[in-house]
Amino acid sequence: MRSLSLLVVAIAPAVNAFIDRVNHTSQIRLAFHGNDGMMVSWNTFDRVDKPTVRWGLTEGNLNETSQSTISVTYPTSTTYNNHVLVTGLKPGTTYFYQPSPLVNTANKKPFNFTTSREAGDARPLTIAYVADLGTMGARGLTTNASSSVAPNNILKPGEQNTIESLAAVQSGYDFLWHSGDIAYADYWLKEEIQGFLENTTIADGYKVYEAILNDFYDEMMSVTAYKPWMVGPGNHEANCDNGGTTDKTKNITYDVSICMPGQTNFTGYKNHFRMPSDVSGGTGNFWYSWDSGLAHFIQIDTETDLGHGFIGNDEIGGIEGEGASPVNATMNAQTAWLEADLAAVDRSKTPWVIVAGHRPWYLSHKNDSGTICWTCKDVFEPLLTKYNVDLVLSGHAHVYERQNPLAFEKQDPNGLNNPSFPWYITNGAAGHYDGLDSLDSPRKPYSKFGLDTKDGVYGWSRLTFHNCTHLTHEYIASNNNTAVDAATLFKARTCAGVNGTIPGQNTNSTSPRDGYRSTEFVDDE
Repeated sequence: MRSLSLLVVAIAPAVNAFIDRVNHTSQIRLAFHGNDGMMVSWNTFDRVDKPTVRWGLTEGNLNETSQSTISVTYPTSTTYNNHVLVTGLKPGTTYFYQPSPLVNTANKKPFNFTTSREAGDARPLTIAYVADLGTMGARGLTTNASSSVAPNNILKPGEQNTIESLAAVQSGYDFLWHSGDIAYADYWLKEEIQGFLENTTIADGYKVYEAILNDFYDEMMSVTAYKPWMVGPGNHEANCDNGGTTDKTKNITYDVSICMPGQTNFTGYKNHFRMPSDVSGGTGNFWYSWDSGLAHFIQIDTETDLGHGFIGNDEIGGIEGEGASPVNATMNAQTAWLEADLAAVDRSKTPWVIVAGHRPWYLSHKNDSGTICWTCKDVFEPLLTKYNVDLVLSGHAHVYERQNPLAFEKQDPNGLNNPSFPWYITNGAAGHYDGLDSLDSPRKPYSKFGLDTKDGVYGWSRLTFHNCTHLTHEYIASNNNTAVDAATLFKARTCAGVNGTIPGQNTNSTSPRDGYRSTEFVDDE
């Protein structure tokens, strides 16, 4: 650990260059709140006494008003986070809305959102999923980088990035699920040491950290002002220097002790978002659940609050030394909630149960001891298997890998044709400054498809719930919006509680041959 007063990378006149770039937008973002509510959040430079959202069913008639008194900030933040819950909405309905005040007052045109579908709505549902998505452009992933980044992981001139891809095809999915590692603002020091960003003092580093955050939230608004953005915690939200940073030329290793108040203990993450834990019995933005149509979605926290005698990697005493506090004081709170939530799912209405957490425990990763979350496996896998969870999504490793359904190290002999075990997919390849990671070679026996640094293909996941029995996962290449890998999961079941049928589809099927038979693209390895 080093004293803050002694930590100097280099004194530079360019700090204001970072400050000047922040907040070109109000960073508007949405989150489901049941199927009759929507949380609308945005940022302003000053505290707002009564943040206000005007809304209505048509763009030209915003005849309803919702207000709150929630306008919060934290030490080192350059803005206030405003949160207004809009209630009294109809499920699966599009509304137009306008928050006020906004940073960019020139934007007078209302935005729009669509509420969550009612549980049991039988219409096909498509969602987008990402993890490990960082800032793009001059502060992050762009057309140049330091020598530490593989050349094929640097964007080509004019290449579309993941945020642009998500924005380009947003009419094709209902919401965006982002299970941790948001913006990578904590890479500010690494980027300076590697010569990618202009150097500043450690004492002024918080300004660069906040500027990177603001750049990212500005970039995301092209999606998040229109699509609910359901988030989960990752290790890079924990503090301003997650994992520590070493300056080899000066033989100095920095750690969380350099972080200013407000840039530790997930503070920015806690302030910026408002997830629906209050209506699902969860805790903050850390664990919660929601329904939409044919599916029940669960976000878990792999960073803290594992319980049962385990210490989360990001907690005080955790192996990564990030110093975060548990977010719930009740012993075993997360797993007690998770079991109750899983037990309460009405599978006749929401037959599909999907769980996402940041860290994986099944992965062909070279640095498996530092990437695989064995404690998460011990804590969560018994519950996910017991309650027949269909799909488990994760990130953390900057790779894509699709596994066979698994339970306790064993592959389901049925594969994707009516398995009893959960299907595991890791996709942490959305892109950030540092590029992609490597998968082990050969991959694990349970691995069905993988992409890593040698492929250099950034992407996101598209999930399509065709009906009660068929779910397709696709890896969408961000550069051209096409599927690089796809596979369909079949479950033999009937779902008496779903509402309505879709022409040309059998909603209650016991056969995999319903037009969505599993399609697996050929792996070149």
